[in-house]
Amino acid sequence: MLSIRPLDIPDVLEITPRKFGDDRGFFSETFNRERMRQAGIDLDWMQDNQSLSAEPFTLRGLHFQTPPVAQDKLVRVLKGRILDVAVDIRRGSPTFAKWVALELSAAAFNQILVPKGFAHGFLTLEPDTEVLYKVSAPYSAEHDRSIRFDDATFGVDWPLGGRMPVLSQKDADAPTFVETPFEYEGPSR
Repeated sequence: MLSIRPLDIPDVLEITPRKFGDDRGFFSETFNRERMRQAGIDLDWMQDNQSLSAEPFTLRGLHFQTPPVAQDKLVRVLKGRILDVAVDIRRGSPTFAKWVALELSAAAFNQILVPKGFAHGFLTLEPDTEVLYKVSAPYSAEHDRSIRFDDATFGVDWPLGGRMPVLSQKDADAPTFVETPFEYEGPSR
């Protein structure tokens, strides 16, 4: 059983799998292809990625891959907490250049589904945060793109409290948003 909730941009979903607990701990199917298909989410996951961010306020993003290897992402937190952000970069979309955020945590046990056509990023809110995400296409350096996390086009409200985030060189050097290879094709589900 999955709990699925559309966010303010309805193509982006919060998914919370069911946990079965007892005095030993818990068990959960965090992903089940058939249950996802029954819920209208029919994606072919190709790869799992895991990251560890030692410092709080580590910001990874905003990232996307261009077609033909654009990626859907199913993101969850194994340890710690993040603010996960999806930015709609689909030309013609009613929510073009809008963003949606969801706090994900190991305690909440929730996930976010970020479809193709969205730039994705997250900010860690605790030290030693581990994130695991599935992607629907393999990594391709040739198709990998970044957008500056503080691009004024989107105005993402990262909860930094006046701090500068911890950034990779790639993210520090990311350009501002100029163009998108994605076209809106109507609701994804």
